[in-house]
Amino acid sequence: MSTRTRVGRPHAVWALPGVLFFAFFAVVPMALAFYLSFTTWDGLSDPQPVGLANWQKLLDDPRMTQSLWLTILLTAASWAFQTVVALLLGVWAAGPQRNRAVLSAIFFVPLLLSSTAVALLFYALLDPNFGIIQKDTLGSSSGAFLAIVFVGGWQFIPFHTLIYQGGARQIPQVLYQAAAIDGAGRYRQFFSITLPQLRNTVITSTVLIVVGSLTYFETVLILTKGGPGTDTAILPYLMYEAGFKSYDFGYASAIASFLVLAATGLSLLLVRLSGFGAMRSTREGI
Repeated sequence: MSTRTRVGRPHAVWALPGVLFFAFFAVVPMALAFYLSFTTWDGLSDPQPVGLANWQKLLDDPRMTQSLWLTILLTAASWAFQTVVALLLGVWAAGPQRNRAVLSAIFFVPLLLSSTAVALLFYALLDPNFGIIQKDTLGSSSGAFLAIVFVGGWQFIPFHTLIYQGGARQIPQVLYQAAAIDGAGRYRQFFSITLPQLRNTVITSTVLIVVGSLTYFETVLILTKGGPGTDTAILPYLMYEAGFKSYDFGYASAIASFLVLAATGLSLLLVRLSGFGAMRSTREGI
């Protein structure tokens, strides 16, 4: 028998703190919200069972249809904006250029701020009287929507940039050397080597963007309050209004449960359709 030291897998007990934390702060609240979705509750008295009434209300509510469409549109716009910018920045940051580390650190700063602080910052910057743009951007439907997309992207693009930077660094350099010998330029190498090799990284980033976009709340609450009118009242904001303005926590729990089911279903669908689950290597391109 070899005398070489064998390193086994860590014991399952090491995962216990993380499992307990996830169960207490994620699983239990989700289970409680799902239970409350079958009750009527004003936040003070005891919850009273109402069966599927809240879910039926969810299907019949005309605002639900508008909010669902706005949420889908916000998710698509956020994915397009954040993916393109983060991918380009991540590939650039993985290169050998001078001052790359310093600039990467600067790019990462917005992620260190809370969503509330970022929303308050841009609310001041977009003020039509004292802001940098002397125009009521948040007063128009398109302006308010684009502002939410931009503010969310400004905060979370650094995170996805870091993901793409790590993925780009794992691409074997021999692929680029062979392409250069064959006469492929920088753009041809990007579209023929970098993008295909980052396929699984794109899927990972996409899942995170989709889940994050479905849970936008602070930005909408502070920037637009669902306005003008109800033009930016996405599902999380509709949930907030149902619970903390109408004190209908049963209906709010139904919306919350729907969001959890939608985010989980979309994530699993993306993983399934993309073939991400078949990827076994820890390095891109291998």
